[in-house]
Amino acid sequence: MNTATREAIETIALAVFLILLLQVTIQNFRVEGPSMDATLINNDRVLVAKASYLEVDASRVAKWIPGLSAQEGETWYPFGVPSRGDVIVFRWPRDPSQNFVKRIIGIPGDTVEISRGTVIVNSVPVDEPYIVHPSNETLGPRVIREGEYYVLGDNRVQSDDSRHWGTVPAGNIIGEVWVDYWPLDHLATLFARLAL
Repeated sequence: MNTATREAIETIALAVFLILLLQVTIQNFRVEGPSMDATLINNDRVLVAKASYLEVDASRVAKWIPGLSAQEGETWYPFGVPSRGDVIVFRWPRDPSQNFVKRIIGIPGDTVEISRGTVIVNSVPVDEPYIVHPSNETLGPRVIREGEYYVLGDNRVQSDDSRHWGTVPAGNIIGEVWVDYWPLDHLATLFARLAL
């Protein structure tokens, strides 16, 4: 095999590998509706880091890496677990063919309640500088079960979220919103936007 043919095959193989890697780790989504105003606007395009909450079966990995040990059934999260404040894309529990984007407010074990529009987690009011359209509702306390997350839209007046249909199972989470890339004037990471 000559050098040019070998280099062409290597280039094609590398391109296929990179495409597959991107498909597994990153996906683009279109925001639909006003529920995340003003953090994300209707028709914004976002990139979602699907690997953000990657679960690894620790005992299986430990079998292949010398000197590494793990209990049977132990799970590792190399990039972290879903946390309060994360903006995520998930499959809607009532119809998994639909994807929603919301902010995590409560994680497993939290007690979440709303008093005249103020979100209270574990008896502490949550500072929410991203809220532009608050609501004035009151909802009694709810304990978030293991493996579930309580999510709310930033535009509380126009958001269909955990207040109406309950929590999101961990298995429904697709990933964390990483970048708002379209339209171009919205090109910014969410972290930079929140820091302003």
